[in-house]
Amino acid sequence: MRRRIFGTAATAVVLGLLIPLAGCGSDGSGADDSGTLHLVAAEYGDGPANSSKAFWDKATADFTAVHPGIKVEVKLLPWADIDREVSRMVKAGKAPDMALMGAYSDFAAQGKLYSASELFSITAEANFLQPLAEAGSVHNTLYGLPFVASSRLLFYNEALFAQAGIKSAPRTWGDLKAAAKALKDKGVKYPYAMPLGPEEAHAEAMIWELSNGGGYADNSGNYSLASEQNIHTFKWIKENLVAPGLLGPTPPSQLNRADAFAAFTRGEVGMLNGYPSLAHEARAKGIGVAAVAMPVSDSLGSGESPPTMGVADWMMAFRQNGHREEIGAFLSFLYQDKTLSDFAGRYHLLPSTTTASRALAGGGLEKNDEQFLSALRVAQLYPVNDPSWVTVSDTVKRNIGRAVDPGGDPKAVLEEIALQAREESKNH
Repeated sequence: MRRRIFGTAATAVVLGLLIPLAGCGSDGSGADDSGTLHLVAAEYGDGPANSSKAFWDKATADFTAVHPGIKVEVKLLPWADIDREVSRMVKAGKAPDMALMGAYSDFAAQGKLYSASELFSITAEANFLQPLAEAGSVHNTLYGLPFVASSRLLFYNEALFAQAGIKSAPRTWGDLKAAAKALKDKGVKYPYAMPLGPEEAHAEAMIWELSNGGGYADNSGNYSLASEQNIHTFKWIKENLVAPGLLGPTPPSQLNRADAFAAFTRGEVGMLNGYPSLAHEARAKGIGVAAVAMPVSDSLGSGESPPTMGVADWMMAFRQNGHREEIGAFLSFLYQDKTLSDFAGRYHLLPSTTTASRALAGGGLEKNDEQFLSALRVAQLYPVNDPSWVTVSDTVKRNIGRAVDPGGDPKAVLEEIALQAREESKNH
């Protein structure tokens, strides 16, 4: 994901992976006249051993066996490059037939995408999980087809909690602060790891905002970045976690997610927000991990249940080459329960459809992953259906950490971000 929201992907991919997976002679830009569709997809693996190539090789071969007149070539790109590269291709008039990446709404706003109703049956379109379908819709029309998704929960290191004498999981911010203090007193390097560095600060920030009744947008879908709840959230963090030194040696504005996750798998972190693949990685290294809902602010109380944060990646189909029927056939094949679940399972992600989710839940989905699936069903996602979100999210990522820096002013920083968001929104 331009942001790599699932797993700890490398920022570069072996060059051998950046080639078409089926057919030959294509640069992956646009469709040719031989009945070949072109898909540009993000690489979910972090090396040849777990590259997405194996999945796409099989999926495209199986599809062509059923539809011998249509071939599909897949070009894999690193998350760090794919948004920029696909935007370049579209601008140059060489749009692929399909793209799987982290943002879609800018293309939808330009009228460049097929809607779901032009590609799927009514039943298939209605099969997407509701929070994901809402996030993939612009003006009530579904353009961003959710592919795989995840939700975020608070992880804690069970052994470190036991050593610090912490008897139960935190349910409120006050509980979290008390646990962090107990962990610090026992010498834990990062009592709570808060990655507000530029890699993915917008995720950590949103998790905290939601737990205080805030978020990035109001009920009308307008940005509310400098709401009273959000300002209170960052003031609380600064005064109660930063000032007493409960976040470890690296300032939050300089701590990136990958570094925080790596520290967690080394046993150096007491608590942090994470997603399923991190739990699997930590357990593989002998770390006992428990996952619970993000604690809520004390002003809300432990009886409140704000939405968790959900994240998704988006499949989109471009109009430029006019291959609506062929694209619809391939995507209908791709979104079958078994195929979608196979991809999700490879990377400890969650499928985006109701039927595939039910199949997983009833077919051996690990108990810990079931927690994430339950959370996803009622999750709130980034405002990805706002065409300005790509730019606004970058602004948040690069600036929100300053709100809790020792010399930072949470209100001033949030108002500065909100002003830039309003200006960007006007441009769209």
